[in-house]
Amino acid sequence: MNASPAPTTSRVDNVIELEKVGVTFGSARNAVTALTETSLRIARGEFVALVGPSGCGKSTILKLVAGTLNATQGHVFVAGREVGANEVRIGMAFQNPTLLPWLNIRDNVMLPLKIVPPFKETFAQKRKKEYRDRVEASLTQVGLGGFGDKYPWQLSGGMQQRASLCRALIHDPTLLLLDEPFGALDQFTREELWEIMQNLWIEKRPTVLLVTHDLKEAAYLASRICVMQARPGRIVDDSLVPFARPRTIEVSFEPEFVTLTQRLRQRIVAARAIQEAAL
Repeated sequence: MNASPAPTTSRVDNVIELEKVGVTFGSARNAVTALTETSLRIARGEFVALVGPSGCGKSTILKLVAGTLNATQGHVFVAGREVGANEVRIGMAFQNPTLLPWLNIRDNVMLPLKIVPPFKETFAQKRKKEYRDRVEASLTQVGLGGFGDKYPWQLSGGMQQRASLCRALIHDPTLLLLDEPFGALDQFTREELWEIMQNLWIEKRPTVLLVTHDLKEAAYLASRICVMQARPGRIVDDSLVPFARPRTIEVSFEPEFVTLTQRLRQRIVAARAIQEAAL
């Protein structure tokens, strides 16, 4: 399968746009270029995965989009405006669920409704009924119905991650940023959560940017996969994923799926060989 170019859209249609972005840490002889001349466009409703070796800049791009890191050069646009110029509703989920241990699962999931506009303005009036019902429906959707009164330490890692996904989506974000959210789980739990994540995306259609080391995960979940090379970090391949949705684990054993993941792996290996030869 050949690499496919990213779809051409206007800035109005793009939720994420990186325009010749570079990030350098330090200065002079101690300078380290984490990302160089990187351009990326992600249209509304797309599910894009970033894959590549450690240190290739995947998490750097995630931080740029989230607004927690400034670019050294170039421009980062989210929802048509440069980062920081306008509020964008963002949901995030990480490798560790980061649930607050002193709050029960219901209150953990409800947190974005307490602090994110426009929900926070009506939180006091709605949290006892409307917002509680919203949270309970979300928990039921991911298989956690009846667990709202439990605390994080009373749940397994997989159950905590389900709650984390609920929290990331409870406020209907425009953009969902996922930083290896399934990486710490066993294979069976991971595959269960892939199905849940896919179903949530099909229903809500947020724009998703996923960072993962798992090529099978990327091919199962994403509509596009961007392969990155390290030192300096940059995108070296941008491919459409051709499989119809909803996808099943059985699809991952089909020849076309295996061919895609093998081609991505070979692209990463080849990029690493070029990088090592240049050192």
